[in-house]
Amino acid sequence: MKNQLLDILKKAQKKGFAIPQFNFCTIAQLKGIIRAAKRLRYPFILGTSEGESRYLGFNLAVEIKRVVERELGLKVFLNLDHGRSFEYLKRAIDAGYQMVHFDGSELKIEKNIAITRKVVAYGKKRGVVVEGELGYIPGSSKIHKETLKIKPENMTKPEQVRRFIKETGVDALAIAIGNAHGIFPKGSFNLDLKRLSMIKREVGERVFLVLHGGSGIPSKQIKEAIKRGIVKINVNTEIRQAWRSGIERGFDTNPGEITPYKVMSGAVEKIEKVVEKKMKLFYSNKY
Repeated sequence: MKNQLLDILKKAQKKGFAIPQFNFCTIAQLKGIIRAAKRLRYPFILGTSEGESRYLGFNLAVEIKRVVERELGLKVFLNLDHGRSFEYLKRAIDAGYQMVHFDGSELKIEKNIAITRKVVAYGKKRGVVVEGELGYIPGSSKIHKETLKIKPENMTKPEQVRRFIKETGVDALAIAIGNAHGIFPKGSFNLDLKRLSMIKREVGERVFLVLHGGSGIPSKQIKEAIKRGIVKINVNTEIRQAWRSGIERGFDTNPGEITPYKVMSGAVEKIEKVVEKKMKLFYSNKY
């Protein structure tokens, strides 16, 4: 059976653009994403972390994705982001997620490979795209006040990549090249683009390279990372930041308001702008 997500990732790899993944767990976030997607008509992935998926529930997340597809008249994909165990990812696959990400970055490479291989074996029989992770990506999805400090030993080692993809069979690989989760002070990010090029030489076109932490990285570095082989970029913190600032503005403007949709309208608008900006950057008119 044809796998539409793999086809789109292959197209991105061939033509030099990146598929965005936007994480969500509220209707305001979802509406902002939908509004931008309606205008731009670019393919994208909806993501839910373990925490977001526990809040929504697997079945609701899958049904929401289907509603979004009907609303847009576009194929939309749903990814379980940063799953920490085979058991949890299995539940996501059984519920109808089309992609899952096993994050074994804090494990020794042998254990990471073993669990990733198990996820791949289960997922591929069901037509699910599987993303692994090699190297440690620091930070969390929040606004960080401290300057980002990257330890070279935590970055993805090009010499380990070939072994990892050979022994796991993953479709996609999240890598650590100076990226981080969250938003850090200006000047914090300095992607190791030479390392990215070395990793790309190791994998060729066998796997799709993924960049997590797409919220805080400067546009110039994003464009160069795509040029050197990144085909999927995850965005979460900027969407959360837009949601909060929009809600706060709603209460500041109408302090006595208790009608949720009236308070949330500003959040939807701010999220829409973030998503539009990211889509235009990642696609750069190459789709």
